[in-house]
Amino acid sequence: MAAVTVVITSYNQGPLIREAVESALSQTVRPERIIIVDDGSDEQTSVDVLSAILDDCRHGALDTGGVAVDFIDQVNAGPSAARNRGIAAAGTPFVVVLDGDDRLMPTFIERTLPLLTADDSMVASSGWLRTFGVLDSVVQPTGGDAGVFVSHNCCPATCMIRRSAWERCGGYDESMRSGFEDWDLFLSMLERGLEPKDDAGKGAAHIGIAPEPLIEYRTAPASSNVTSMTKRLDLMRFLIAKHRDLYAAHIADAILGVEAISMSRLAMWESLMRGDTTASQAFMTHPTYGDGGMAAAVRLQS
Repeated sequence: MAAVTVVITSYNQGPLIREAVESALSQTVRPERIIIVDDGSDEQTSVDVLSAILDDCRHGALDTGGVAVDFIDQVNAGPSAARNRGIAAAGTPFVVVLDGDDRLMPTFIERTLPLLTADDSMVASSGWLRTFGVLDSVVQPTGGDAGVFVSHNCCPATCMIRRSAWERCGGYDESMRSGFEDWDLFLSMLERGLEPKDDAGKGAAHIGIAPEPLIEYRTAPASSNVTSMTKRLDLMRFLIAKHRDLYAAHIADAILGVEAISMSRLAMWESLMRGDTTASQAFMTHPTYGDGGMAAAVRLQS
């Protein structure tokens, strides 16, 4: 088994949480441990499903293959607090964070773990997303260093984190309950990097992406990815103020990154006005990530 813990957070997600757990147990490289953190679910269906999962693991109805499956229950405090609670309880150097309504594809750990073990300056890794539900598409985030992350988020919330980097930056910001807490964590990890004694001879902290679909991402009009877009400007203002020094150091990257997104959207609008739907069809097949593109595709499709 790999030195990896999968932390799955759940809040009133009913039977969907079982799919998430089964996807973690179905990895070609199995994790050492799975920790389910229930963030104060108050729907009886969700409580019953969580209880059934634990019973099935203990009595063999759910094949764990020797993977330890543990459960943490907390008063509702938001996804950041739930993730921090699970990661703090993990004893492994690498932790996969998975939302309870999404699923890992079987090779997620197999493909993302080598990125981190081969590069000590990499603080997190992930892959592309295959969306299902309202939208059927493949979303291709790029990863990168702080220079690309200041304009938009370039890594899925479902990712493998180097636990030491999470610890060094203070973890997820538990005050953020309206979205973008994953983007904030990535900025924090890229900003703080590794311990100074470990930085000698290494490149800048960065986040890696395996260029293949490794996450099954559920899309719905009421999902947090879509609803957080209504607060996007306020949330971005919060991030800029919180990471002021990072944005000051990468001011050109931030402005030019946003301008590049704007130019891309204008080009698509111009092509539609000319009656050419090629660009818009390509966008719906591969929506952009971290800049509102995937949320827009979900709204259009629904």
